[in-house]
This record gives sequence, structure tokens and C-alpha cells, in this order.
Amino acid sequence: MTTPSPHKRPAYEPAARLLRPTGYNPDMPRPASTVAGVVLVLIRVAAGVFVIAGLGAAWDEALDSASLTLDAVEATAEVIQIGFWIAVGFGVIAIALDALFALLIYRGHNWPRVFVMAISTISIATSFATWWAIGDEITLEGTFLSLSLDILILLALSSRSAAAYARRNQRR
Repeated sequence: MTTPSPHKRPAYEPAARLLRPTGYNPDMPRPASTVAGVVLVLIRVAAGVFVIAGLGAAWDEALDSASLTLDAVEATAEVIQIGFWIAVGFGVIAIALDALFALLIYRGHNWPRVFVMAISTISIATSFATWWAIGDEITLEGTFLSLSLDILILLALSSRSAAAYARRNQRR
């Protein structure tokens, strides 16, 4: 006695089917993959806030341990402090942009979804390159959290449902 097998998707799909445009559907409900991607981006924002807060809490210690030598010239404490402020400023801007992108992705815009996926791809590639070239270890205290968040963000936001939701208002 044989039982009917459920319809299975093939292990690969033709490029024509993968590249087929999504349909125009402005009433499409927000998929779980989009919500998961937004939550993961917000977790990345929170992690960034904790990193900057940790740097602020250990500011004096970080300044004391920092040594910067450019062409055999010792940098003064003021130069090092300005460098830290610039790094914190760039960090705050990156965190604010990530939070803004999370909001725009949640609202269904496509360009921030693509931009966040590109940044995640660059981050993953950078982690790989530093591991390959320098032998930088991927540890729980170091790059493991950011690497895992970037991979999960990439998986969630590159799903078909997230792409269809982001393009639901496009007429073709």
C-alpha cells in the first residue's frame, strides 16, 4: 500500500523561476521573515549601544592603554582622545542609521533592506578575510556575536517573502 507523497520542491530551482518578478499586492501582510530581520537589526543596534557604553565606562582605561605611533612619532594624549571621539561619533552615526533602516524595512521599503544585506555581507566577508589572512580567532567575546547576527540578518532579509513584501507596491 503506497501513500501519496506530498509535493516536494526540487533541491535547485531554475533561474527563470527565481528571477520572476513578484506580483503587485499592496495589501500583502508583513511576513515573519521581515519582522525577524528587523528584530535582528535592532539587536545589532542594542549590541552597538552596549559596545559604546562599555567604551564610555572604561574611557580613561582605554585612553591609558592606547598607544599610537605614526612614522615613529608618538601621538599625544590629546590626539588619541580626539581619535576615540571620532570613533565614538562614527559608531553613534552607524547605530542611528541601523535603527532608521530597521524602521524603514519594517514599513516595507526595499532599498534599506538591500543596503542592510550589503553591509552584512561586507561584515561577514571582513570577518572571513581577517580570519584567513591574519588568523584572527572568532571568539564569543569578539566577533562571534556580530558574525552570527549578520548571517541571520542576511538569511531573514534575503528570503522570498521579505523580498516580495518589500516589492509589493511595484507594478511591472
